[in-house]
Amino acid sequence: MEAAILSGSIKIMLPKLLSLVEKSWNLSKDIMRDIKFLEKELGMIVRSIDMELNAPRQDHGAALLLLSIEDLRELAHGIEDCIDSLMYRASWKQQSSLFRRRVQSPKTLLTGLQFAQKLQRMKQMVVEAHDRRQRYPVPAQTSGDAPSPSSSASDPRLVDADLVGVDEHRAKLLEQLAEAAEGQPMQLKVVSIVGCWGLGKTALAADVYKTEAGGERFDKRAWVCAALRSPGEVLANMLREFGSDCQESVLLDTSNVSQLCVQVRNHLANKRYFIVIDDIQTQAQWKRIKSAFPDDNDGSSRVVVTTTIQSVATACSSENGYVHRMSRLDEKCSKRLFSEKACPKKYLHYDQPDTTAILNKCYGQPLALITMGEFLKSIGWPIGRTCEDACNNIRYHMENGETFGDMRRALMRSYASLGGHALKACLLYFAMFPSDHPMRKKSLLRRWSAEGIVETQASCDAMKLAAENFDELMDRNLIEPIGVSNNGNVKTCQTYGMMREFILQLSVSQNFVTLFCDDKKEAGKYARRLSLHHKNAKDDDRFKNIDLSLVRSLTIFGEACKTVLNFSKYELLRVLDLEKCDDLKDDHIKGICNLLLLKYLSLGGSVTELPEDIAKLEHLEALDVRKTKDLSPMEVKGFFISWVI
Repeated sequence: MEAAILSGSIKIMLPKLLSLVEKSWNLSKDIMRDIKFLEKELGMIVRSIDMELNAPRQDHGAALLLLSIEDLRELAHGIEDCIDSLMYRASWKQQSSLFRRRVQSPKTLLTGLQFAQKLQRMKQMVVEAHDRRQRYPVPAQTSGDAPSPSSSASDPRLVDADLVGVDEHRAKLLEQLAEAAEGQPMQLKVVSIVGCWGLGKTALAADVYKTEAGGERFDKRAWVCAALRSPGEVLANMLREFGSDCQESVLLDTSNVSQLCVQVRNHLANKRYFIVIDDIQTQAQWKRIKSAFPDDNDGSSRVVVTTTIQSVATACSSENGYVHRMSRLDEKCSKRLFSEKACPKKYLHYDQPDTTAILNKCYGQPLALITMGEFLKSIGWPIGRTCEDACNNIRYHMENGETFGDMRRALMRSYASLGGHALKACLLYFAMFPSDHPMRKKSLLRRWSAEGIVETQASCDAMKLAAENFDELMDRNLIEPIGVSNNGNVKTCQTYGMMREFILQLSVSQNFVTLFCDDKKEAGKYARRLSLHHKNAKDDDRFKNIDLSLVRSLTIFGEACKTVLNFSKYELLRVLDLEKCDDLKDDHIKGICNLLLLKYLSLGGSVTELPEDIAKLEHLEALDVRKTKDLSPMEVKGFFISWVI
């Protein structure tokens, strides 16, 4: 997953390097030659990473892959620093002499010689990384080494599920699966169960399957899982489920989907059937599978599908269907399910510790409640550690705890299913914000665009692509709306429960975000995106080992020390969000004029005026002054910024 983020960041970097070559900016022939060399190398690096991501491998090759990725990440960051430093240098040189006298001169402004030396170092890093890969090649793997999608999966029909608070859901589904009433369409009915991960969709479908498949109403029954499987594999498993009259299914060719469709139709022709397809991932997957079902003239057959994606559920049930949206458990049911898992019977007479913190983390999701209950039981609940202790180290347990295995796999599967780098990066970006901070959609899209997280295309601008990524995250139920306008448009959103903890753990471990929160720094080697939460940035000493000149995004919630608020240090900054910075003053704002690459600026606090030279920030696309006390959008319209609110 880390490699996917790196590959995507390099893809975004390539156009910047091409632009650098085209503009040339009076670069020497030697520098131009080095840039073209790195341009070719970057393209080869991306293809190499993509090939490694798609190639199956055994665990003993993983360490070598990580070693290579570490080399490539350092190279990618180094090249990006060179590109942005040169852009900053060019922007600085283009400013008037009066502006350069008024604004503090950057201390790390690259000279032509220094830039050439950095490029030479980048070239050397490419050679060294290549030599290291030659000395320690990753052994080639065969397809047999790849894990089977079903290798670790258990049949949910055989599991005694912990169904709490689902009576209403069950009754509604059974009502939809009942015999067609007079006047209803005489055709196949498809019922879709949709909701975010961990809500119990599969468990509910299995419960309904046991109820419906136990009688004599249906001639054919099947339960198949579609996750990580091709349509051919799903159809082959369906044939095997049909029973002893399908012994030939053992030798089925899963690549011949058309033939499999014919075989399924032959088995279902003129019969009543009930089929559950668990965890469908795409509309294309459903379209191929659906073509295997014969026309049902008497309307007696039923198909149930489960999915985490709203648009897929809608497509599955578009004709004579029903979409059932799962909801989270209420507080009473959440507490009941958690207590059943956490508290052994011999301790039922004990006074139960306060469970508020853990219930808030689980957010009414049954899988999270069961996982946390079993975990706390394993460490001595209710006489062991408190819920607060467990919550404080939840991300460590999610990554390493044995009882967290099912939840970890569910979360990782949701993340891995996101196509491409941009969508993954957009999701990880939510780690920049505290859990109690709803995010405005428009501001979020502007930030994604300003940081270059979404790849621009000739036929589509960055804001439109950012909006498409936002809509897909919403469609996949990975984020949820908080404020919605009268016409249904999302205004504010948030992450939730254990999904947020997973995003935090992943973004920090992949060096995507450097986070200061809970009186501790959670950082990797590189500080590209810096987020400071709730007065955890008041000590200057905590920042002495961070090179602020390389930070691309800075967001402050609460108070900050002088080092952090010295904006002359952030030469390559593109996003600056000070809306929730409590001690922001006019004097701090003067240093912002030094941020020549800044694209997004949000102000708050006691700011009463903007420095005149802010108009020189030619890359500034968005200026948000709504949270300032004395500034209004009309007062800053004259700065010729494309988006002032």
